Amino acid sequence: MEDVTEDRVLVVDDLLGRAPVEAGRLGHHTVLKSPDVRIVVLAFEAGHLLKEHSAPKTLLMQALDGHLLVTVGGREVDLRPGMLIRVEALERHEVRAVEDSRLMLTLVG
Repeated sequence: MEDVTEDRVLVVDDLLGRAPVEAGRLGHHTVLKSPDVRIVVLAFEAGHLLKEHSAPKTLLMQALDGHLLVTVGGREVDLRPGMLIRVEALERHEVRAVEDSRLMLTLVG
């Protein structure tokens, strides 16, 4: 698992391999960090609840695999691979894993 950098391009390979689902804990794996963006992959065991909280920056949520329920802005979103949720900075939200899942978070700004 190596990051490949050529001039102004960074390639991060194997996001799922960098974020294994581990029993009894929420995995938190920073896979890219720069001045204007940070990408984190969270690895959830089925049934795990990330209680209501907020992020200091605009947040993009993408399920890499599995099935997640995201509660934000008074609604529940059934988040599955191929979907994207945008959450404004400081908007409160929570995430529940219906099954083992990996969630890619992109913090912008």
